[in-house]
Amino acid sequence: MKKGKKFSFMTLSLAMTVFLAACGTGNNAPAETEPAPGAETPPAEVEELLPEEGAELTVWDGGDQKAFIEEVAKAFEEKHGVKVTFTELGADKAMSQMVTDGPAGVGADVFAGVHDQIGQGVTAGVIMPNDWFEEETKARNSEVAVNALTYDGILYGYPKSVETTAVFYNKDLIDAVPADWDGVKEFASTFNDTKSNKFAIMWDVGNGYNAFPFFGGYGSYVFGSDGTDPTDIGLNNEQGIEAATFLQSLKEILPLNSSNINGDIRKSLFTEGKLAMNVSGPWDVGSLKEGVANLGVGVYPNLPNGEPMKPFSGVKSYFVNANTKYPNAAKLFADYITNAENQTKNFEMTGALPANTEAAASEAVKSDEIASAFLTQFENSIPMPSIPAMAQFWSPMEAALSELWNNNKDPKAAMDSMVEQMKSNIQTGS
Repeated sequence: MKKGKKFSFMTLSLAMTVFLAACGTGNNAPAETEPAPGAETPPAEVEELLPEEGAELTVWDGGDQKAFIEEVAKAFEEKHGVKVTFTELGADKAMSQMVTDGPAGVGADVFAGVHDQIGQGVTAGVIMPNDWFEEETKARNSEVAVNALTYDGILYGYPKSVETTAVFYNKDLIDAVPADWDGVKEFASTFNDTKSNKFAIMWDVGNGYNAFPFFGGYGSYVFGSDGTDPTDIGLNNEQGIEAATFLQSLKEILPLNSSNINGDIRKSLFTEGKLAMNVSGPWDVGSLKEGVANLGVGVYPNLPNGEPMKPFSGVKSYFVNANTKYPNAAKLFADYITNAENQTKNFEMTGALPANTEAAASEAVKSDEIASAFLTQFENSIPMPSIPAMAQFWSPMEAALSELWNNNKDPKAAMDSMVEQMKSNIQTGS
């Protein structure tokens, strides 16, 4: 519920006038409630969130965001009179640090984090719901991003950027990412040369994050339809087994064991012109641009069931410390730094992909082929579950993938074993 409502002096005066008139009539006639002819209509109630007197804020984020945050902080101080100080602590570490520092009152007032850390923050009681700006946040950001930041029906955080995986390709080797896997296989039949380490496409086949697009595309899921039910694991349902079966079949075009594929190997082959398509995320844009003169990015090929692949996605957000001394000022800053203008500025300065739909539709973003491709894929992605049980997904999934890919294990047996292990780990908390 919003707080900090401000009523105009005129509204208060009018109320007092009506009250005094009613007291002075000396009879039971109702008081005059309509304004006199020619009188001004009283202004509507005004709601305004104001920073606390003397408020100062500390913001945590990664070093690549320093120049951007300091520029926005200067404008915010000019607008609200609140000084903002930047401290380098990246989104990958800030939530854990906040769990330690927040209750003691020494953490940042606003800090960057990733949506799958929300469960940790809520459980520890260190993040404040996005209450005042809830409706504005929902209206101006991607629905996928908003859903990712919603936990137990409550919106936490202010979306700042998004990321997911897609398919980088070398335009000198292939015109575009094929529309489906039949097209990939057809290309591989003419391009692949195992002895020369030439391959049509490569992804980290033993990694759960990189394998999930197959499962998501077939309709399999980790924790229920919205990623919040640890008792409902759908990775070994009919769709999950179908996904595992198809994934296993792709070894015909990528005949390497999972241990022989990693990010460094992919990048090396890609920049040498021996790999036509390389599955990765926006974090690799800079280095791949340096190594591949004619770089493109496309969405994943469609699956044999006719459906698009659905990779995991992440949403970076600013969170307000539940223990901040200046909650109003912190909310104002978190909202301000994530508005359309500033998300566009952040993209221009750092390449961060906007969660804000207006920023995503800006000319700066739309004219960038690579950014546009990633944002298109993001809209067809599944936010990683943010509940604590997600920690029990990775090791069992990697074990199942190893058995499927390296040992040709029966897909149903591999996925049943995986789910059984996940359930056991969740129950024991291991």
